[in-house]
Amino acid sequence: MNRRKFIAQSTAATATLLASTHAIRAFGAPEPIYGHNEQKYKQVKGWGVLDSSKYPVNDCHEMVQDRRGRILLLTNETRNNVLVYSTDGKLLTSWGHDFPGAHGLTLAGEGRDEFLLITDTAKHQVYKTTMDGKVLLTLDAPLESGLYDKAESFVPTETAVAPNGDIYVADGYGRQYVFIYSAEGKLKSWFGGKGEGDEHFETAHGVCIDHRTATPTLLVTDRPRQCFKRFTLAGELTEIIRLPGACVCRPVIHGTHLYAAVLRSPNMDTAGSGFVTILDERNRVVSNIGGTAPVYVGDQLQPMAQHTPLFVHPHDVCVDRDENLYVAQWAAGKVYPYKFERV
Repeated sequence: MNRRKFIAQSTAATATLLASTHAIRAFGAPEPIYGHNEQKYKQVKGWGVLDSSKYPVNDCHEMVQDRRGRILLLTNETRNNVLVYSTDGKLLTSWGHDFPGAHGLTLAGEGRDEFLLITDTAKHQVYKTTMDGKVLLTLDAPLESGLYDKAESFVPTETAVAPNGDIYVADGYGRQYVFIYSAEGKLKSWFGGKGEGDEHFETAHGVCIDHRTATPTLLVTDRPRQCFKRFTLAGELTEIIRLPGACVCRPVIHGTHLYAAVLRSPNMDTAGSGFVTILDERNRVVSNIGGTAPVYVGDQLQPMAQHTPLFVHPHDVCVDRDENLYVAQWAAGKVYPYKFERV
């Protein structure tokens, strides 16, 4: 290469570098992208942050999106148990002062018949409410089952509603039974309970109805055992979805995928280690937000762990109509939820 050509190329390269440097200074570093395969996201900084002196949160337990597109957050802060957001993070309204142990938030019904189910671990009850908080039905501890000698032993964490209106209640912080009630609140049956067999639970933290097949089934979390268990709606175990390294909270179905917050990884003793996991219709993990990439050896998922410290204790994930994610956290310094946009 002659000297003149070398100088010309060097000058062009320097100009390109300076332009890139000015661009980085002007626009900042590229936004980090989280997740794997086709399920990737970027965080929306500052989403949902409010004046904590007026609208405080304690533990942000669960979130849902209603038919009007609003995002509802449940917190165990009794100055405002429910914060209602627009998808761009603006507070629309708030309500609720009577749920000191607010934990599970389930949306059910259709159209004008939408309703909420709220579990309260401190009051040992489950409440069916209107979308603005009017209590329509209260489920007390199922003492008639003969499984409890006092109401305080019943500590419900989650609910799900079947197509026929039956209500499933997981006693996830109590004796680990899943109870089945009629839509009117009459106890019909139960299954599970604490125990070592596959049909039993260590922590039946979450439940949901899986509508992705012609015959709906019930998914139940067994959090310390790092799996979801699939049951018929009558309570017969049919499948175990093992998620090594992921102490998952409730399963959330959206489209063909299953989403879950991972409270801790690789075990319940490892604090500040959570992430969000996403499974496809074959129950294979396809993406982890803040977690290691999913690796399979044959059909065996290899242990997962936190990769990027995005979260402390993620407790729930809500998926909106545009497939953006909202993540609520437990015991995380009273932070407001995080939003992640699909990219």
